[in-house]
Amino acid sequence: MSYIQSIYHIIFRTYRSEKSIVTAHERELYAIIMKQTENLNAKLIRIGGMPDHLHLLVSLSSDLSLAKFVQAVKTFTSKWLRENPAFPDWNGWGREYAAVSYNVRDKEMIVNYIQKQKEHHRKVGFEEEYRAFLIENGIAIRKEYFLKD
Repeated sequence: MSYIQSIYHIIFRTYRSEKSIVTAHERELYAIIMKQTENLNAKLIRIGGMPDHLHLLVSLSSDLSLAKFVQAVKTFTSKWLRENPAFPDWNGWGREYAAVSYNVRDKEMIVNYIQKQKEHHRKVGFEEEYRAFLIENGIAIRKEYFLKD
C-alpha cells in the first residue's frame, strides 16, 4: 500500500468573471460540489467564494489527477447551475483555473483564508487577489490568457 496526501488550493471563476453565483443560494452549490467531490473519491476540506469565483481546498486520491478533478467538478456543476432557476444569470465557468499544492501543516492557514473570503473581498478585488496568488506561488502570468474566456 502507498501512503499519499495531496492537498490543493484551487481557484476557478465564472465565465468572464460574471457575478452569477447567487449568494443566497451558494450553500446549495457548495453541497453539490461536496457530493461530486465524494463521488470522485476525494475530500473537500473547505469551500468558499464570491459571486464570481470559488476557492476549494481538497485532498485528492492517488488515482485522480488535478486536471480530471477540476474538469469533472466544473462540468457537473455547470450543468446543475444551468438547470437551477436559483441561478438565472449562469453562463458557465471560465476556462482557466489556478491550483497550488500545500503541505498538510498549511491546511489551517488555507482553511482560514477561504473562510474569510467575503471579508477579504471588501478590500481586494478578484483580479488583484488572483494575480497575487499566482505571483506568490511562482506561477508565470501569460497576459494573452490571463482572465480571458
